[in-house]
Amino acid sequence: MVLGVQVFGIVFGAFMLYMSFLQWKKKEFTINEWAFWSLFALSFSAISLFPDVINPITAALRLERKLDLFIILGFMFLIAATFYSYRVVRKTQKGLEELVRQLALERAQEPQHDLFKKPSRASTTGPVVQRRRGEVNQKTQRKK
Repeated sequence: MVLGVQVFGIVFGAFMLYMSFLQWKKKEFTINEWAFWSLFALSFSAISLFPDVINPITAALRLERKLDLFIILGFMFLIAATFYSYRVVRKTQKGLEELVRQLALERAQEPQHDLFKKPSRASTTGPVVQRRRGEVNQKTQRKK
C-alpha cells in the first residue's frame, strides 16, 4: 500500500527529473550534470517507493529510524554544497581582484589627462573630448 508520503516523494522526484531535463535542454546543464541530477531524482523516487531497501544501511550504522539516516545525509549534503559554493566564490573573487589590479596598472601607465581642464577645439585627445563627441554623435544620429 502506497502512503501519502511516498506519493509526495515520487511526485517530487518526477518534478526534479523534469526540471533537470529543462535545464539540460536550455544548455544550462552539461550532460554530466543532467545525469547526476536525474540519477538523484530517480534514486529519491525509488527510495520513496521502496523504503525497505535502506534497512541494511540503517542496521549497519545502528540507526533506530530511517529518518535519522536522511537527516545525517542532508546535513552532509548541505555542508558539502556550502563548501563548494565558498570555493567557487573565493576563486571568482581572486580572479576579479587580479583583473582590477591589471587594469589599474595599465591605467597608471597611460598618460594623465586633466579632466577638469576645458579642452580646446583643436585638441582631439583625452577621454573627456572623446566622451563629448560620442554624446554629440549619438544626439545627431537620433535626430536624423
